[in-house]
Amino acid sequence: MSDTSLLGKDTSLPGEGGALLDVEGLDVRFGSGPGAVHAVRDASLALHAGRCLAVVGESGSGKSTLAHALLGLAGPTAHVTARRLRIDGRDALGFGPREWRAVRGRRVGLVSQDALVALDPLRPVGREIAESLLTHRLTTRKDAPQRVVELLERVGMPDPAARARAYVHQLSGGLRQRALIASALAAGPAALIADEPTTALDASVQARVLELLAGLKEDGTGLLLISHDLSVVAALADDIAVMHGGDVVEQGPAAEVLQAPRHAYTRRLLASVPGRGRPRTAPVALGKEPGDGPGMVSGKAPGEAPLLDVTGVVKRFKGAGGVHRTAVEDVSLTLYPGQTLGVVGESGSGKSTLARMVLGLLEPDAGTVRLAGEAWSGLPERARRPRRGLLQLVPQDPLSAFDPRWPVRRIIAEALAVAGTPRERRRAETLGLLRQVGLGEEHLERRPLALSGGQRQRVAIARALAPRPRLLVCDEPVSALDVSVQAQVLDLLRTLQQELGLATVFISHDLAVVREISERVLVMKDGRVVETGPVAEVFAGPRHAYTRALLDAVPRPRLWEPVGEPS
Repeated sequence: MSDTSLLGKDTSLPGEGGALLDVEGLDVRFGSGPGAVHAVRDASLALHAGRCLAVVGESGSGKSTLAHALLGLAGPTAHVTARRLRIDGRDALGFGPREWRAVRGRRVGLVSQDALVALDPLRPVGREIAESLLTHRLTTRKDAPQRVVELLERVGMPDPAARARAYVHQLSGGLRQRALIASALAAGPAALIADEPTTALDASVQARVLELLAGLKEDGTGLLLISHDLSVVAALADDIAVMHGGDVVEQGPAAEVLQAPRHAYTRRLLASVPGRGRPRTAPVALGKEPGDGPGMVSGKAPGEAPLLDVTGVVKRFKGAGGVHRTAVEDVSLTLYPGQTLGVVGESGSGKSTLARMVLGLLEPDAGTVRLAGEAWSGLPERARRPRRGLLQLVPQDPLSAFDPRWPVRRIIAEALAVAGTPRERRRAETLGLLRQVGLGEEHLERRPLALSGGQRQRVAIARALAPRPRLLVCDEPVSALDVSVQAQVLDLLRTLQQELGLATVFISHDLAVVREISERVLVMKDGRVVETGPVAEVFAGPRHAYTRALLDAVPRPRLWEPVGEPS
């Protein structure tokens, strides 16, 4: 049994066979008339103590809307009805704001998908976590800082005392997510709704979070897990509900759904898991160059000049008390047209800092970056601006990259305008880009907050493709996507490589995705490159202990194996 004493676990919920959450016939609609969106239709679920019910499906299928409705958070424009909705044996359909506030955090915790949105940018994350403890009177103000540090340690936060003093924008995506999980666990709720709790986490930290959630489940916590990652679902879930278009199309024990799916949609989801019957086709045959080793990535294509050449870059940041922290130390790489380089490592290992130096958003303290044979680092921005279209970023947190007031149409049209696309062609090209990433005309007038996490990520990819770049820097580009859309985006990136000679720096915590999309891989730890080489070689025979630990942490579930094309 895991130690949950520091979580202040509430044991007052009924546990003798009674459901912690019990919903029957849940419907959620937004708007009215012909334009109404029926987000959830007649959903019935029950969550019991000590069990995990996973809800899976594509982005926009209604998963998060269902989860928010269970906590009274569907929003002021939502019309929520149900034949039954009970929490703690009480009829939650009659709850007002006061009753919901008493339930949230203490009775039912929520780990939302967008840590950047959920955490207050004006307060240190430690104060965010302490708020739940103090609101529910689980500690004193004097003892709260130590309790916060203990919670951060439980979710694998490096240097938890220092991170508790940091603001959300000072943390990487993975560190933000861990802080959010700590906040949700602070009051020790008997039921936890986890909406993509391992999004943007590398494999080793994901394994630690899954171990924590499994320990909570063992101690009697009921877990409602919303996830697009079927490996995570297989590792944790006792039961699975599959949603498609607002409907629960399949529901049953996890082993039954994953190994013998009945519904065609479930079979399509399982067939889309990276590496299962969808072989990667590399546009350029790459071999290992003499001298390749830690700190150097190459793989020259005959007759090609390098598109990106990074030599010995170093980046240090000044921290509290004037102490400098080295984020990147002596990293070199060479990337040719048509290649994809996967960059993996734990959150805080320096991956995103390296990406920002490649993009010209950070100046290296030492070393150089060259783009298309010309200097890129060390230049004033006005000198870089004419060549900015050569490389584009697909960010990890698209919500923070978009103007929340702009509809999708304007977000993409701005990128097309900068690229010189005539005004009369922008709508057609915007639609074409949206369709490439699995969206349609109905999304043109939606604003970022009206999109699901996966839909926002697809808009970010469409915007990055608008200037027709030669190099994409993808920072967790599929981390928020369900497996079927993830497969579509990976196929799109491969097609662009083949047709345009597009090069990609692909940063990801998902080793299965990196293996599928990349020719070569670079493994970073504490700002340094510890291993590099052809992806097949590194994954089949890792030389460094850290690489072996990352690979050992990847869940290896037993899933249904497709025979031919799924029907």
